[in-house]
Amino acid sequence: MLALRLTRTAHLAVHLRRLLVAVASAGTGFLLLSALGYALSHPDTPGAAALRLAWCAAPLAAAVHLAVTVARTDPGTRPRSGLSAIGLGPGRLMAVSATTTALAAALGSVAALFLYLHLRGDLTGGPPSGRVSADALAVGQSLPAPAVLTLLVLVPALASAAVAQALRPRDPRPTTTAPRGYGRFGAYGWGKTRETFGAYGRFGSRTTTGAVTADSRADMAAGSRAAGAARVGAGGALRTQASDPHPPTPTDGTTQTLDAVPSAPPDATPDTPTPRPQNTTTLPWGIAVLAAGLTVETYTGNASPAPTPGTAPSAGVLIGWALTALGLALAGPGLTHLCGRLLQAARPGALRLLAGRVLMEESHRIGRPLGVVAAVAAAAYVAATVYDGDGPAFGPLATLGALLVAGCTVATLLTAAVAAKHARADTTDALLRLGAPRATLRGAAAVRAAALLALFGPLTLVVAVLAALPLDH
Repeated sequence: MLALRLTRTAHLAVHLRRLLVAVASAGTGFLLLSALGYALSHPDTPGAAALRLAWCAAPLAAAVHLAVTVARTDPGTRPRSGLSAIGLGPGRLMAVSATTTALAAALGSVAALFLYLHLRGDLTGGPPSGRVSADALAVGQSLPAPAVLTLLVLVPALASAAVAQALRPRDPRPTTTAPRGYGRFGAYGWGKTRETFGAYGRFGSRTTTGAVTADSRADMAAGSRAAGAARVGAGGALRTQASDPHPPTPTDGTTQTLDAVPSAPPDATPDTPTPRPQNTTTLPWGIAVLAAGLTVETYTGNASPAPTPGTAPSAGVLIGWALTALGLALAGPGLTHLCGRLLQAARPGALRLLAGRVLMEESHRIGRPLGVVAAVAAAAYVAATVYDGDGPAFGPLATLGALLVAGCTVATLLTAAVAAKHARADTTDALLRLGAPRATLRGAAAVRAAALLALFGPLTLVVAVLAALPLDH
């Protein structure tokens, strides 16, 4: 009931995005039912029927990806302060978002079933429609109810499961972690944060009076700050404690080492983990998967004959294309982050600096949709190059599948871009209050778009040419 109330009271833009999910689910469900109809019409060729069903994986993945992006940008299920007191914590909101996605996708699946039965003539009692081939409609044969139900439930189930996985509550990582074992350098095991070698003294040297306690650490740090303040008061240069190359020597007869002097500023803790760039960790994996996909496609394309009219590429080529698309999707955030860094190279001005920083900040939002759009554009180039007038003809089902994949990927990218714009609305307002002209912000947006096009355009063309080579023989 809560999911229905949130769905009913949502804004118009949210309803439009959910309608896109329903349309994508309807198109995917219709393609799945058409593959079932072809299998019923050709029981003697199970391989061709299985290949048609496998080709439905592309629109299915595109529809699920769109559903996850729409669920991420839904303001009604966003965690806010105070909702946990009334039982709407992150886990409950995740369940509501998954239920809402399942409802939208189920609505599309029901629409696909009614459309399929209408084209067969089961609802009107008239002759079947000639817009779709009779083989895909399985005219004159009864549809098995379990198979139809399984295919129609596939899109809502996968979409809701993907949304639940993407929006699941994550426990915050602790800032301090005790070592797993005893001894210096984790003799029994490493902790979450590893201390540097200098934290234990040069080459394992220790103080002459034993280990330094926490009180002596505090006294030495206070003495260091007092000495720094005295140097500043005497007219000396202002130097922080971490940058002081000559720490004060204790007067209690002990030998001070790097273990006794904290190397961090007073307002920081030595146990705070160093942040790592999260958007560039998948870049090597994306490049590896992309290379593997091109290798599989080249091997299977050279081993099999060229596609003849009325046929589709082999299953090996399909696997190669799937790996190529997955590699581009994994490499997208890292490439976007790299594009932002390149914009800030070689003495950047305010325009390039602002554009580069925004790209680096938004790489986790728009990087993966950009990679998927690049993969779809590469596939469209391959289809236009290989499937020319002498290749296999595109029927209504193939056209529907291509439109579904292209529409879902473009809608996903636009939705992610709008969400990123709303996420940086506070920063934009702050810049405007500081006096930044709107022309500068529009110029930064144009620079970001041009930089992304300059990076992803040639990459997409290279991948498309390499993917089309083994098929054009």
